[in-house]
Amino acid sequence: MKAANEEKWFETWFDSPYYHILYQNRDDKEAQIFIDYLIEQLQPIEGQQFLDLACGKGRHALYISEKGFQTMGVDLSKNSIEFAKQFESSLLQFEEHDMRDVILGKQFDFIFNLFTSFGYFEDISDNLKMLSSVHKMLSEKGVFVLDFFNSYKVVSHLVESETKVLSNIVFHVSKNIVDRKIIKSINFTDEGKKYHFEEQVNVFSDKEILHMLDLQGFSVKEIYGSYHLDAFDKYTSDRFIVMAEKK
Repeated sequence: MKAANEEKWFETWFDSPYYHILYQNRDDKEAQIFIDYLIEQLQPIEGQQFLDLACGKGRHALYISEKGFQTMGVDLSKNSIEFAKQFESSLLQFEEHDMRDVILGKQFDFIFNLFTSFGYFEDISDNLKMLSSVHKMLSEKGVFVLDFFNSYKVVSHLVESETKVLSNIVFHVSKNIVDRKIIKSINFTDEGKKYHFEEQVNVFSDKEILHMLDLQGFSVKEIYGSYHLDAFDKYTSDRFIVMAEKK
């Protein structure tokens, strides 16, 4: 049994410099195109507020603010927020924050949870708590956008092992499905020291996510299957993107 004060995998891995080395080749242009499509669909008006929940180093939040909207980005990773703060402006603010908790004194018209930043918690109730907090922070008729992977396709096309060489570090990555979680094991050596990290994400089906949203008071408006907001197809789509409104 884990000790009560033992750190969870996401508290250590996301705050590690090696996390950013492994994922250094993320497509910023793709992220901007995704935001462009969302903004076009949502049609926000001047003065409305955005929250990027689990913002990482802030690439989505920064781009939203550059389009002229008041934006806040929050993340559990202290190092990511310290990095993101260099981009702060009159339209953009970053804070260290656990997405399961309400940000006191704040209301938002749009809350984004992007790039599979959901389903990390061992206890299912924590995922529901996160959705409940989102609901409380949304203004009346506010919109929540949840971007998750398409579990059916991920599981059916699971790459069990691969090796990546990045910044002169050889990362050995393996994936297994245990208790309906994708467990990614990351092993490497740097400067003679061996490291091991894990990622764990619940394999939530599309129906399970929709049920959780309904339980927490959301009404689904649209469901998409890609960052270009194409229609969702269980067998071919890479993403499961839900646009839900606060009831």
